[in-house]
Amino acid sequence: MKNQSSRRRFLKLTVGGIVGLTVGNKLLVKPAQAADLPHLSVDDAQAKALKYVNESSFSDKNCNNCMLIEGDASAEWRPCKIFPGKLVNGKGWCSAYAPKPA
Repeated sequence: MKNQSSRRRFLKLTVGGIVGLTVGNKLLVKPAQAADLPHLSVDDAQAKALKYVNESSFSDKNCNNCMLIEGDASAEWRPCKIFPGKLVNGKGWCSAYAPKPA
């Protein structure tokens, strides 16, 4: 009889844990939105290392034309693969610039 109660308890705890993880994940985890991310500062250590500027002096070489930038093309500030967790100015530039393929 002891085996049955421990199996029953195990199943209850397992099902309860799965339900708890599923519901908790939906309620507690909020996906990050690009609007929630901070703008990259030119004073940031990584930005300095890559010579990031908010406005490129080149008309055709800027973050909007780089293959590393992500997000909505109409947005002024967008996420970049080089600077995770921060937004870069679409008119900006850094030494990691890689032109989009034609």
